[in-house]
Amino acid sequence: MATTTTSSHSSAAAQYAGTKRRLKIWVVFIVLFMGWALYTLISQLDRQGQAEIKLANASQKIDAAAKQVEELKLAVARLSDKEYIGQLATKEQGMVRKGEKRIEVVTQP
Repeated sequence: MATTTTSSHSSAAAQYAGTKRRLKIWVVFIVLFMGWALYTLISQLDRQGQAEIKLANASQKIDAAAKQVEELKLAVARLSDKEYIGQLATKEQGMVRKGEKRIEVVTQP
């Protein structure tokens, strides 16, 4: 009777040892998987931050370009006005209309 108790006891211990080994393997697998998932999450958050910075820079460039386009449209509209062209000719080129005299201011050093 002692032999049957010992053999059933040792097979139960062997079965428990196998279960314990499988549990350790499972825990190692879960820890590795969670480590990989955490690494992936952190790297994706980093890439997202970099993409947001690029998006902000691109948005600033788009806003600056839109502002420049508006300024150029205004300049084109002004250049279609004959009076504005006359003022530019007088101011930048020194041209005057017939009957007008050009006045130059000379500063003494």
